[in-house]
Amino acid sequence: MERLIKDLNKQVANFGVLYTKLHNFHWFVEGMQFYPLHELFEKLYDEVTEHFDAIAERILMLGHRPAASLKEFLNLATIKEALGTEKQVEMLKSVVADFEQVDRELQETLEVAQELGDEVTVDLLIGIKASFQKHLWMIKTTLR
Repeated sequence: MERLIKDLNKQVANFGVLYTKLHNFHWFVEGMQFYPLHELFEKLYDEVTEHFDAIAERILMLGHRPAASLKEFLNLATIKEALGTEKQVEMLKSVVADFEQVDRELQETLEVAQELGDEVTVDLLIGIKASFQKHLWMIKTTLR
């Protein structure tokens, strides 16, 4: 169980950092694709907020405490903050890299939950992975 909680907390941290990063991109995107990217980043940070909350609540349901401070998020996260100087394509490539990283780590966490027979956590993670993979496909197609 300890490994599962550690892995889930890593994703809480990733979603905390990702939420702020997507807001950064939402606020600072410029150029010809401003409007659709501005809307995309808002949609993504809204969705990330739901996943962030769902995983934190799952940790609580399992009798543990989720990471809950910016300091913890930055210490535990495997994705990096936005620089604040990214251009449109760099923003999209950064989202792809982050979503791929989180998707890989969610798979690892899912496997730990399966080993423990924790089907509720498995179901939660599969839903998040499905959503991330759809976003990855759409953004990668946009970058072609």
